[in-house]
Amino acid sequence: MIPTKARQFSGRTCFFLLATWGLASCSRAPSVDVLGSFFPAWLLCLAIAVVLSAFVQLLLSRFRMRVAYPVLFFPSLATLVTLALWLIFFH
Repeated sequence: MIPTKARQFSGRTCFFLLATWGLASCSRAPSVDVLGSFFPAWLLCLAIAVVLSAFVQLLLSRFRMRVAYPVLFFPSLATLVTLALWLIFFH
């Protein structure tokens, strides 16, 4: 048989334990100081990724290579580079 104290643990205590785990991740957001203004880190990574995607587009056009679906390719490339930069520098 399970003692009555163990049954009480699965109720209210479990709820508070899960609530504290959910609130534990609420810490300071990563931000970068750029000329005195604080920007979110993902915004800086996104700006770099857009520039790099434009550079890739220039390289592809220079070598006369075509992308099958540029509407999907370049936003996906920008997203991939944004997430990669954020993981490398801020995580």
